[in-house]
Amino acid sequence: MVPSDFVYEFFTLFVILDPIATVPVFLAVTYGLQWRDALRVALTALAVAFGILAAFIFLGLQFLKVLDIPTSSFQLAGSFILFTLGLSMVTGKMHEEIANMSPNASILERAVYPLAMPSIAGAGAILTVVMLSDNNARVMSEQLQTTFVVLLCLSIHLLTFMAGGLIVRYIGMIGIQITTRVFGLMICSIAVTGMVIAIKASFGLG
Repeated sequence: MVPSDFVYEFFTLFVILDPIATVPVFLAVTYGLQWRDALRVALTALAVAFGILAAFIFLGLQFLKVLDIPTSSFQLAGSFILFTLGLSMVTGKMHEEIANMSPNASILERAVYPLAMPSIAGAGAILTVVMLSDNNARVMSEQLQTTFVVLLCLSIHLLTFMAGGLIVRYIGMIGIQITTRVFGLMICSIAVTGMVIAIKASFGLG
């Protein structure tokens, strides 16, 4: 893969993964935790997200073909799930669900949903890595390169999560709720865009 391809993949995945938009979700699921535990949640969520994306890099296209699922249908379903997440953020339902989470909830329980998926490894990210690492056109070295780009982007997520952990000390829970609602609206908009694109692709609309 030439440097221009690397740069293209990096910026494409950086925009799709959007490390800023996931910060409010991270702050919500880790509110009240010690810094060390919050770090463990972040690392666990990123590890789960990486595992999901890596699996789709190497096996995603074949997986969809075996199940006879068009990529447009997968994108539509994933965008709908993302929309429900954004809607729960806007209405405050997500905070209610997190508030009802058991104080003894494990690190894994806090990390997987809604942080690792669909916030980080959502339909858009999964489809992007499937397209970038087309199993029919890309050789193994190029797929490994895409995997490295994903790892690099997720490393940026870790930095933003840690910066968010410092910010929460100043904005408090009210600030988190306001920020979550604003970003929830953005996530809804991204999801609607994904659904429109998927519907157009499904019906061959221009």
